[in-house]
Amino acid sequence: MLVTGATGYIGGRLVPRLLAAGHDVRVLVRRPERLRDVPWRRDVDVVAGDLDDRASVDAAMEGIEVVYYLVHSMGGRGDFESTELSIASNVADSARGHGVARIVYLGGLHPDGERLSRHLRSRAQVGEILLASGVPTIVLQAGVIIGSGSTSFEMIRHLTEVLPYMPAPRWVRSFIQPIAVRDVLHYLIQSAEAPHDVSRAFDIGGPDIFRYGQLMNGYAVEAGLPQRPIAALPVLTPWLAGQWVNLVTPIPRRLAVPIIESLQFDCVMREHDIDQVIPPPPEGLLPYRDAVRLALERERAGEVETSWRNAEVAGAPSDPLPSDPEWAGHTVYVDERARRTSAPAPDLWRVIEGVGGENGWYSFPLAWALRGWLDKLSGGVGLRRGRRDPETLHVGDAVDFWRVEAIERGSFLRLRAEMRVPGRAWLELAAVPSGGGADYRQRAVFFPKGLSGRLYWWAILPFHGVIFAGMANRITAEAGATRVDPRDSEE
Repeated sequence: MLVTGATGYIGGRLVPRLLAAGHDVRVLVRRPERLRDVPWRRDVDVVAGDLDDRASVDAAMEGIEVVYYLVHSMGGRGDFESTELSIASNVADSARGHGVARIVYLGGLHPDGERLSRHLRSRAQVGEILLASGVPTIVLQAGVIIGSGSTSFEMIRHLTEVLPYMPAPRWVRSFIQPIAVRDVLHYLIQSAEAPHDVSRAFDIGGPDIFRYGQLMNGYAVEAGLPQRPIAALPVLTPWLAGQWVNLVTPIPRRLAVPIIESLQFDCVMREHDIDQVIPPPPEGLLPYRDAVRLALERERAGEVETSWRNAEVAGAPSDPLPSDPEWAGHTVYVDERARRTSAPAPDLWRVIEGVGGENGWYSFPLAWALRGWLDKLSGGVGLRRGRRDPETLHVGDAVDFWRVEAIERGSFLRLRAEMRVPGRAWLELAAVPSGGGADYRQRAVFFPKGLSGRLYWWAILPFHGVIFAGMANRITAEAGATRVDPRDSEE
């Protein structure tokens, strides 16, 4: 099987599932280095090339039975419509010439008989080119795909979390039929096994139909946020709305504008013929709220995906991948510090494991005391809990208004904040041997909740230079000052 778009949102989730099903997989990518961190990199045949280059496409097509066409040029520069038609023609002609048995394409839901946006028109035209190739082709037409990393879902996420009130164009009243990424992958994988004589487009969608504004408030409920008042304003053109989305979210303008142009139309299934060819998953199609819940599940579990350790790629398709764009996923704020010390790593670790309680936090004691007092006043645990043992920590121990979430004795400590904050916060401290001394690494990680969480982070940002920089300096200085004599340790 040949997968194009393997570094994209759907392709990066499809490839490992094809491998797990026992298929041999080849990927055609422009920049193979983008696959460096994916765990399946060594299990696939990687061909470097461009779909606009016929020689690259022909090289990738050798010996291929099924082609997955999962690319689009919407985020590129220039005229993405002509680029899409050109590369679709290249793939169609090459697939026919190499005797490919099946093409599977993921397009977009769109209404009939209406003047479509550039994005939807381009996706529809690509499907027509592939269907006209003479190769049996299945075109799956999906609407908003729900999963962490999907551009449409990320727009819902960021708009809902940032804006307590949403002035929006009339497209918030458009009807949308979202589908979970898990179910999209089900249809993609099963399309390869469809009867040879099936060659047509199929609409796919989840069990729910909502207005776009209802999607935003459904996300708000699952994220634990208040539902957002939404006002549909007739004066906001799609272009102006695209600039607005680009301003208040991290989604690039070149993606936001064509997506918003597409939201002027109702995107719902016109037929359910796919059920006759590919039955729904045995457990049924995932409702919208359940799909959102899965996309947020990792964050609710308290896992910090941004740890400097190489996190394992999660198995659920709704989880983030290393190949996802930087703006995908929950907003995360990080304050990171590093220091070099001549003290050996065991001495540095001794200071790290002793933080809090009577030893304090090695920086601006008055600020820490004030934060603890404010937390106690607001109904939190405050700073006076101290710690169970002055020298040794274990998972689950309380350390003032923190809780030990993970510890690798001698090298790594992660503390989860239990003070009252509009979001979730962690503090990571590490001692890494380096030459005759050690490197100290310190990171404060904050997952804001809604607009209040973002405002909280920016309000305290001026103090970080004093508190966190001072903490890193004092901890490394303390490690050097308290070096243990080997003779003392022997006694």
